[in-house]
Amino acid sequence: MEFTETYKQTGPCCFSPNSRFIAVAVDYRLVVRDTLSFKVVHLFSCLDKISYIEWALDSEYILCGLYKKPMIQAWSLTQPEWTCKIDDGPAGIAYARWSPDSRHILTTSDFQLRLTVWSLVNTACVHVQWPKHTSKGVSFTKDGKFAAVCTRKDCKDYINLISCHTWEIMGVFAVDTLDLADLEWSPDDSSIVVWDSPLDYKVLIYSPDGRCLFKYQAYESGLGVKSVSWSPCGQFLAVGSYDQMLRVLNHLTWKTFAEFIHVSTVRGPSCTAIFKEVDEPLQLNMSELCLNDDSDSTEGHFRVRYEVTEVPITLPFQKPLADKPNPKQGIGLMLWSKDSQYICTRNDSMPTALWIWDIHHLELAAILVQKDPIRAAAWDPTCTRLILCTGSPHLYMWTPAGAYCVNVPLSEFAITDLKWNSDGSCVLLKDKEAFCCAAVPVLPESSDYSSEE
Repeated sequence: MEFTETYKQTGPCCFSPNSRFIAVAVDYRLVVRDTLSFKVVHLFSCLDKISYIEWALDSEYILCGLYKKPMIQAWSLTQPEWTCKIDDGPAGIAYARWSPDSRHILTTSDFQLRLTVWSLVNTACVHVQWPKHTSKGVSFTKDGKFAAVCTRKDCKDYINLISCHTWEIMGVFAVDTLDLADLEWSPDDSSIVVWDSPLDYKVLIYSPDGRCLFKYQAYESGLGVKSVSWSPCGQFLAVGSYDQMLRVLNHLTWKTFAEFIHVSTVRGPSCTAIFKEVDEPLQLNMSELCLNDDSDSTEGHFRVRYEVTEVPITLPFQKPLADKPNPKQGIGLMLWSKDSQYICTRNDSMPTALWIWDIHHLELAAILVQKDPIRAAAWDPTCTRLILCTGSPHLYMWTPAGAYCVNVPLSEFAITDLKWNSDGSCVLLKDKEAFCCAAVPVLPESSDYSSEE
């Protein structure tokens, strides 16, 4: 892998949808860099420190959330002289997002008083009263024609179906939830999944006309659903719960066809490949050392590698505190691969282990056991390749052919977050105050597991 030099950032940074640019927040400045040369192609000055950045889907516009102000500023790459400022007055702005047509911005006011749709074409605005959440509770169809917005009125949850062409409410129906946590359209736009807060246990499937197609409840005691995700193909719905289990439903009968439990001790017989991160101290050649101010210091630096471990193995386990809210347990991270064959999960009470499940064979394919808690993970958008980071100066990668550790050759750079670009050729790596990019080569296909670096 080839790494760029580091560049300063003080907030969010992300690739444009077409992968041609990187938008970076540096205090009150929005810096746009070219992804090939990394030269600054645009520099925009905002009125306050940037809290949030989001690209429009056409990669022509960028919005900056200045939530402390609070206001939104938007910029155009093709018309740098064009500016847009959104201020919702006393209502404030707590969150903003683009519509699929890249010509409207949706903002949520403080205290969820209203959701407002702002047009960049004719400066018109449309209001939806009492949105349930600030940053959640809004989902668009894949074709961008409709939006589902959750609202709450008189202690009851509702779904509002809105046309993204006229922004008129096409229909409203109540949902059978005590405290709706979020909702999401299915990949084929035929249904909407709704799930309750952890205090309840229901996952509900609704048709766009308001009919409840299925109600799913795995158990009735303790905390309930923690995460829900459609597979990219739309055939599977994954439900992660606080009972440390992953359940997968099929889209035809909405019945559970797979249940995967995250046990603290993995026993045989098992065909699971278990990769454990271990240190490998640098072997220094003292004869080649020289006193030079330009030489890199290697003191205290270690290379790491994966060691294939046999079962049984006991994974590090943290018992959650019973007297504190939001216990660290259950499926807090859950991501599908592009081909929908694999899903990776992290049980928050075992934060150093990443589980990779094979949906086609209904078995555990691999476990990656890290030294530090897993901070972020992401699947390659073009192939079956997974990368993850743990806040260390190393990048970790898994494919069906094996697992790899990549030592980042940058001084004092600890990876806290990562993002793929849309064509899978580059990864953006974030440190606390800097970022860099890594060019990712195409890996050879192999059926054998490997622990090479």
